[in-house]
Amino acid sequence: MITPRQVFEHKTVAALAAVAGSLDQVVSEGPDDGLGEVPLTPTVHWLRERGGPIGRFNQSTLVHAPAGLTEEHLTAAVRAVLDHHDALRLRLTRDTGQWRLTVPERGSADAAAAVLRVDTAGLGADALRALTSEQSEAAWARISPDEGAMLQVVWFDAGPGAQGRLLIVAHHLVVDNVSWQVLVPDLAAACEALAAGREIELQPTGTSLRRWAEHLVALAHKPERAAELALWEEMLDIPDALLGDRPLDPGQDVLGTMRFLTRTEPAEHVAPLLTTLPAAYHAGVNDVLLTALALAVADWRAARGEEEETAVLVDLEGHGREDVVEGVDLSRTVGWFTSLHPVRLDVEGVDRTEVEGGGAGVGQALKLVKEQLRAAPDNGLGYGLLRHLNHDTRAVLAELPGPQVSFNYLGRTQAGGAAAAEPWTPVVDDHMVGGADLAGGRPEPETPMTHALAVNALTEDHPDGPRLLLVWSWPQRLLREQDVEALADCFSSAVQALAAHAERPDSGGFTPSDLNLVTLSQDELDGFAAELDEEFADELDEDDFEDEWETAK
Repeated sequence: MITPRQVFEHKTVAALAAVAGSLDQVVSEGPDDGLGEVPLTPTVHWLRERGGPIGRFNQSTLVHAPAGLTEEHLTAAVRAVLDHHDALRLRLTRDTGQWRLTVPERGSADAAAAVLRVDTAGLGADALRALTSEQSEAAWARISPDEGAMLQVVWFDAGPGAQGRLLIVAHHLVVDNVSWQVLVPDLAAACEALAAGREIELQPTGTSLRRWAEHLVALAHKPERAAELALWEEMLDIPDALLGDRPLDPGQDVLGTMRFLTRTEPAEHVAPLLTTLPAAYHAGVNDVLLTALALAVADWRAARGEEEETAVLVDLEGHGREDVVEGVDLSRTVGWFTSLHPVRLDVEGVDRTEVEGGGAGVGQALKLVKEQLRAAPDNGLGYGLLRHLNHDTRAVLAELPGPQVSFNYLGRTQAGGAAAAEPWTPVVDDHMVGGADLAGGRPEPETPMTHALAVNALTEDHPDGPRLLLVWSWPQRLLREQDVEALADCFSSAVQALAAHAERPDSGGFTPSDLNLVTLSQDELDGFAAELDEEFADELDEDDFEDEWETAK
């Protein structure tokens, strides 16, 4: 047995063989049946503290249904999925402000009540789109976490032998982005088995949501995790200049007042940000996009006369399925595992004259942001543990102001147009992104907003290359649209600078988090790299670099 982390830490077969364990070495903690009360995870505590209604706090997707599907087979497949994935049977109990989550026995969920067939035979595109929107709203309304109704599936039946569509809606308490990559294929496998006359056999689910939640409670009270408190206190205790004239007010800044601004960055600027630049700096796409955000906010504030404000506090989402407990496998566990943690992005000291045009200042900023992101252990998982689960630390962190900005990169999707209509693939047309516009319902307008500014980014693959779609959202009474437009302009300028920097022959380099064997500052790394022959430096990998450094010392 090897873990995903070991694959990246030990990059040869020989090294992996040395650290691999056998299955009988996995820690045994008794049967993991996933049933019973589930301790609240940090993200569920976050939802509870946010306040407001949660009945329509859902996620949904619209996919092509296989031709020949029947309502009988679909209902049986949904029943199998409900029985197989414990989280889909979760029931929320709310008594005097206290929340409890429980998973009832398998077979207790009513699959028939979760499936609806809608006749769409002969409908044109516009009529189908209108009906889909109408049924989406109705399906969202049928979701009820207090009654254990966490899943709804609507089959738009186009007629015998025709390919219809399937709308799948689930409450966010039971799914996240990773869950959809399990849920949809399992529903497909169940339907295919029934159509072929076979028994449904779904792959094992691994560690249950209940067991994982128990692990989180235990981790939150470990001394090494509690020691992170100083890190989060220092990060949040530094004043973050207001984006508007006042702080966010949950009483008046609600979803009903939310406004949107959509921008698209062209493929010529986006392609280097997804490939060349991350590779050159041993970074990820998120590192690059957050560098653009940090530069944009600093420029925007400078234009407002706030030149000294070079930092921005940002809330980041993570998948939350971190490799922090030996023997845990969450790769096929359906549930809401998302983690949320703050990060302070500061580009202080970056020569701004060297940013425009893609100069050396861009690389300096990217290195700074990359290291600031890497400073949070386990991708920031510990913040939620200390903020919500540790009895000694949660009050301390609750008193500190949170970020005004949230940023979430949603990955890549196929743009509208010539999308293949293969069964179980997302429905995509010119009116939607990955089925979102047709499949998405609307949350309650009185729901409090959690940030003064939210930025959601998505890469769309077009014939001319990948484009970056950005949706900026904010409370109407807090920020002015022209101010958000100015900030979006600054972001576009930063994207152009990053793309231009990717073309420079001297771009790239290591940062301290890339090296495991030695501890070096960024200045030491940069100085050492400058002394190496350029041709030789291009051939160095991490281990070579560290060996060469030891020799040089």
